[in-house]
Amino acid sequence: MTLGRWTSVIAALAALSLASRQGAAEDALPKVGALRIVILSTMLANEGIGEWGFAAYVEADGHRILFDTGARPRTVLENARELKVDLAGVDVVVLSHNHGDHTGGLLTLRSELARERKGALALAHVGRGIFWPRPGPDGAEGNNALKIKAEYERGGGAFVVHDAPVQLFPGVWLTGPVPRVHPEKNWSGLGRVVTDAGEAEDTIPEDQALVFDTARGLVVLSGCGHAGVVNTALYARKVVREAPLHALVGGFHLYPLDEAGLQWTADQLRPMGVENLVGAHCTGIEAVYRLRSSLGLARASAVVGAVGASFELGKGIDPRDLAR
Repeated sequence: MTLGRWTSVIAALAALSLASRQGAAEDALPKVGALRIVILSTMLANEGIGEWGFAAYVEADGHRILFDTGARPRTVLENARELKVDLAGVDVVVLSHNHGDHTGGLLTLRSELARERKGALALAHVGRGIFWPRPGPDGAEGNNALKIKAEYERGGGAFVVHDAPVQLFPGVWLTGPVPRVHPEKNWSGLGRVVTDAGEAEDTIPEDQALVFDTARGLVVLSGCGHAGVVNTALYARKVVREAPLHALVGGFHLYPLDEAGLQWTADQLRPMGVENLVGAHCTGIEAVYRLRSSLGLARASAVVGAVGASFELGKGIDPRDLAR
């Protein structure tokens, strides 16, 4: 065999060895074996209360998380009671971003549930930038997270601010602020924010998501997806591992997109192997249907998220009656 061919063989064996080591390393990463996500706040409801907001209850291998807290003070509290979801046993809250339709229920939830158990919802994970001032046209503060910060802390709650990805529990990742690789402008463009570098357009820089690493692939839970569903999915695969997207659940702010925008989104997501989609809140009803078609998903695996709808690992989506 010539030297050139020996070199090629050695290079191929080295590449195979590297791929094998990488695969073994991925297999060694902790995986979530049991996962259930239940929507507690969104617009569509044939039980409980519907509102323009978002919240979801998460159980992951015994760990319980409340992701966002809805808009009105009591919506999530009342919906959880009607759906028999015990929020008093939840220690951890994740706030995806500062907007009032995701943070509006925090103070009421903490106050009410702390009467049942002191540690209920006492720890809130947020992304860097969530407490930056958002001055309105009249100069009034428009940042709801900043407005409620002091009262939450006076009530015994504590915020943990993240500027990078972190593994909250084995196989459960928080992205921290999501980089904007693609120009998905999923925000109004009208708001202003006072950052460390001065005042600028408010792109909701703190926007973050939860990612669950499972043997079937990644499950991504998003509040509004102001960073963009494509950017969020790409970052999840970069931070955790380059696995198929077993499920996308939550709000993805696609309702304002035109046909070209929706098609671009589907074209970017298709290679990532999306298997399930629960599009709630600001995803948009028509956007869910268009993505269902463009991604080649079935009616049972791509639904409009409703109050009480759930995704469970190994069982799939239970959309409830109205969205079935």
